Amino acid sequence: MREPVELRRQRILAVVESRGAVKVSALAAELDVSVVTVRRDVEDLTRAGRLRRGHGVARPLQDPVRPAGVPAPRGGEPAGDGGAVALVVPERHSYLYETLHGARTVLEEAGIRIALHISAQTPGSERPLVERALADGARGLLIAPRWRNRLSEELDYGWLAEVGVPTVLMERRPRPGGALHALDSVCSDHWYGAHLAVEHLVSLGHRRIVLAARDDSPTARSLRAAFAEIAAARPEVEDWTVVLSSPDALPGPRPQATEHAGTERAGTAPDHEPDEAQHAGPAPDLAALLRERRATAAVLHGDVDALMLVQRLAESGVQVPRDCSVVAYDDVVAALGSTPLTAVAPPKADVGRAAAELLLHRLSGASGATGPVRRTELLPELKIRGSAQELTLTTD
Repeated sequence: MREPVELRRQRILAVVESRGAVKVSALAAELDVSVVTVRRDVEDLTRAGRLRRGHGVARPLQDPVRPAGVPAPRGGEPAGDGGAVALVVPERHSYLYETLHGARTVLEEAGIRIALHISAQTPGSERPLVERALADGARGLLIAPRWRNRLSEELDYGWLAEVGVPTVLMERRPRPGGALHALDSVCSDHWYGAHLAVEHLVSLGHRRIVLAARDDSPTARSLRAAFAEIAAARPEVEDWTVVLSSPDALPGPRPQATEHAGTERAGTAPDHEPDEAQHAGPAPDLAALLRERRATAAVLHGDVDALMLVQRLAESGVQVPRDCSVVAYDDVVAALGSTPLTAVAPPKADVGRAAAELLLHRLSGASGATGPVRRTELLPELKIRGSAQELTLTTD
């Protein structure tokens, strides 16, 4: 039979008042409950003025007086990662590594210890890392879950909503109405990024545009949806198409290279969720698609796929920007190609800095630290290089 909440909290108070500072993880082990449960109890007791909360520890309102020479009880003070802020980002993700470095700068300047956790590409890999960080006494969490598809995102909602320490999502915007809707988050405004790309190409005279994009992250899904909305709403755009940027650009079995995307004026909108695609297919032939759609410009996401697609265009006799103008999205390595790519640059490091500053505010205990949830969006910018030029019309 589960122990009543008030009885469990009375036991916590008794242990803390008799021993002084006690690690939350030690309390959880002694009471045979989860760290998350004890952390929540300690927070509620702190708000009620019955305890003080430290870095991964619970403290009495007044430290017990100890005779001279008598040490504090063993295990009373935090060890290992106690008091650290846990940062969780996916492995092999250079985009989010820039976000991580932005957060690191702010935390180190504030004298906050950092515990970095790199999540594997397997589904659900973030949860055990977070649980380990909490067991080690982490007092806050900055996290960018991989969320390769909507299902993996929603599976994380339950446990991530119950973490029990101040948490800020980086470059992730949970589904409206979901369990994490009211969680602090800082991310780039990818709708605005797509707008910058389309606006730039339209200003150069391009009227037929292809988006070659990934679909295996929240950023990719936001970009695809934004591009379709913006291109369909622009009367200047005569034709737009969405294709996959590489055969592994989906979070599951490989689909056909070109999905059923099109335009309101020349084709049909997608009639399925890409996550449900089950058919293997070769890498997209962007050169053939450009000829088929008579497209003169492309937006390519992300940078590595963009550079590889530009190389394949050159092998097919399509020169950038002479025959096709290109705007890359991400701007991690876009400038390093043989033709430096004009790129939309989300404020990656600034997202990390803003997330860390918000977390420090939550941890500070200052007035307003428990105020309204904050959902911050930062605008990307366009870095103009040499891969897009004004369209030159030719006559037969």
